[in-house]
Amino acid sequence: MSSPGAHRSDEPVDVPDQLRAARQTIDNIDAALVHMLAERFRCTQQVGHLKADLGLPPSDPEREQRQVARLRTLAQEAGLDPVFAEKFLGFIVEEVIRHHEDIAARRPGTAASR
Repeated sequence: MSSPGAHRSDEPVDVPDQLRAARQTIDNIDAALVHMLAERFRCTQQVGHLKADLGLPPSDPEREQRQVARLRTLAQEAGLDPVFAEKFLGFIVEEVIRHHEDIAARRPGTAASR
């Protein structure tokens, strides 16, 4: 990791050090988010395979509702807009369900693969 005053190739030379440092922090957080999302999707892929093996539907609306409520509370406690948090989770859940549907469709003998 470079020091706040070090020049990064994607930043103009005249960017103030304080701004450069703040942007570096944002870049680091973005990288962590990407890695965390990748790990989350690895876990949800496992869930998708388990659901397909057990003949369960790709979506679990009751769990999704509980997760929305949980995430809204966490967001509020963290000082994050709960509406934004819900939209963010909704986007992720929509993608997870799509993955689960794809897994079920590829699984021989499931209703989705017939």
